[in-house]
Amino acid sequence: MKKNILVSWILMIGMPGFSQHNDSITINASNISINALRSGTSRYLVYYKMGEGSSRKLYELWSRTISFVTYNGKAAIKVAQEWESNDTIFHTASSILDKKTFSTLYHQSWWKRNGRTVNSSFDFTTKEALKNGSTLKDQKDSASVGQWHAFERANTQYFLNWHLDLETFPLFPFKDAAVFKVNFYDPGFGEPRFVAYTVIGSAMLTGFDDQKIDCWLLVHGSLPKNREVFWVSKKTREVLKLEQEFNGNFRYKLKLGFNE
Repeated sequence: MKKNILVSWILMIGMPGFSQHNDSITINASNISINALRSGTSRYLVYYKMGEGSSRKLYELWSRTISFVTYNGKAAIKVAQEWESNDTIFHTASSILDKKTFSTLYHQSWWKRNGRTVNSSFDFTTKEALKNGSTLKDQKDSASVGQWHAFERANTQYFLNWHLDLETFPLFPFKDAAVFKVNFYDPGFGEPRFVAYTVIGSAMLTGFDDQKIDCWLLVHGSLPKNREVFWVSKKTREVLKLEQEFNGNFRYKLKLGFNE
């Protein structure tokens, strides 16, 4: 309870009337810091709480691996993801990004939901997209039509891949009261749109051996509908924690300190 009171007080600092100067920054290729990325694998424990004080449930484990590669003869970044629930892998994704701009060059994803699987790929170099082995442009169901139109729009503008939010936030030029305007697009979902993320202050997390970790607090959304608070290490720029509250429920992502 003390933690929630503290976080609520910190969140108030970022509300109108508490913060005197907000610095709006539109994120683009010129103001991101690729050097903040670290190669290697990070794992996050993801779970839900259906109300404050309730038990934890719906556990997932997300593995995310960053590597520096060569793609079509150019320096690039690869982010591979694997999401597990109990003893089942239900989602994988592989994204290739331009090393200078962090623009998505290629994105492939696989989902297993309700006994069905969907395998999609989006090539932003050739401007071709496939869904379950067939050209997305030629598919006539409403979901595919919407996905194709969103992909077409994305090909006309600079965007950052929303499926890689945990890898994207470390690139931002953090400072007090900054409001980052990010044109996010998750391939296979809706059209690109600008989303605001606000730095509302700082907070300490306590790690192993009582290590105190100074973090930026990055907030998206508002209550009662949906609010996300990300704890981003000031030293390493890693996203260490997410607390999401929506309609009285909570979702958490906690970065694990060790890998296998």
